[in-house]
Amino acid sequence: MGMDILKNKVDSIIALKDTVKNKLQAICDLLESEISYYDWVGFYFRNGDKEELKLAQYTGEETEHTIIPFGKGICGQVAVSNENFVVQDVSEQDNYISCGWKVKSEIVIPIFVNKENIGQIDIDSHTANVFTEKDEELLTYICKKIAIIL
Repeated sequence: MGMDILKNKVDSIIALKDTVKNKLQAICDLLESEISYYDWVGFYFRNGDKEELKLAQYTGEETEHTIIPFGKGICGQVAVSNENFVVQDVSEQDNYISCGWKVKSEIVIPIFVNKENIGQIDIDSHTANVFTEKDEELLTYICKKIAIIL
C-alpha cells in the first residue's frame, strides 16, 4: 500500500468519534498489517513527571519493556534527544535494549505537543537495513496528526 493511501487511512482514524486509546490501537494495527516489515508497532508516552516512558497501545509480540528510563535503549535516547532515530542494525548499537532475538532494526519518532516531547512511535522489524526516508516521513506525519488529538 502506498504511503499516501496510508496517510489517508490514518487521517480517517484520527477523524473517528472514538477514544484516543482506540485510535492509537487502530493506527498500530493498520501499520503492522499494511507494511510487511513492521513487525512490532507501539506507542510510548512520558510516565507523568517521571523521567521514563510507559508503554501504551501496541501491536505485535508482548514485550517486557513496559517502562523505559530516559536515556536507555533507542526509545529512551529519543526521549532525551528529541530527534528521530533510525537503527538499521540493532546489533551495532551499544545502548540497545533487546526486545527479542528476531528484532534486527528499529525506528523511533518523537511526538511533540506544544513543542514538548510527550511520547513516541516505535517500530521494530525482523529485517535489517529496511527503513527508508519514506518510513521516516510517514511516521513523522502520523506523529504530527496524533499530537492534535492528545
